[in-house]
Amino acid sequence: MIVLGIDTSLRSTGYGVVESAGSALAALDYGNIPNGRDTPVPECLGRIYRKVSALVEQWKPDAISAEKVIYGKNANTMLVLGEARGAVLTAAAMAGLPVAEYEPRRVKMSVCGRGLAEKIQVQRMVKTLLKLGETPQNDAADALALAICHIWNRNLWYNNSRL
Repeated sequence: MIVLGIDTSLRSTGYGVVESAGSALAALDYGNIPNGRDTPVPECLGRIYRKVSALVEQWKPDAISAEKVIYGKNANTMLVLGEARGAVLTAAAMAGLPVAEYEPRRVKMSVCGRGLAEKIQVQRMVKTLLKLGETPQNDAADALALAICHIWNRNLWYNNSRL
């Protein structure tokens, strides 16, 4: 199984492609989609859509795993995050891929064993679990963690998605 994890943000969307074979995990690709502060929002959304579409074409994942948005204190930030998520979800829909959404605490619990883990803990666990030579940048680490979370929880997710 191959899963594309996406940690959505307008200015630095993280991505991570993880393959599982039995209990073995391997990172196939990871990084981030940077958008400068002065880049207009429509251009940022286009870059996110095109990169996610290219990753889908290149790696042919079985699913996309994304962070579930629960709430936010700043309405403008939530609106922009929703727009960026829309670009990701559109790329998934155009490719006919299922999207699994996980709450941040569930991702941290799956990867670190603690729902309130700090970013550095997630980065270190992702590095360890995937046997990476370097610690991934935090957006990429979060995306890899989302992919790992889906791989480890996929049976539960598929059963619940059919209800």
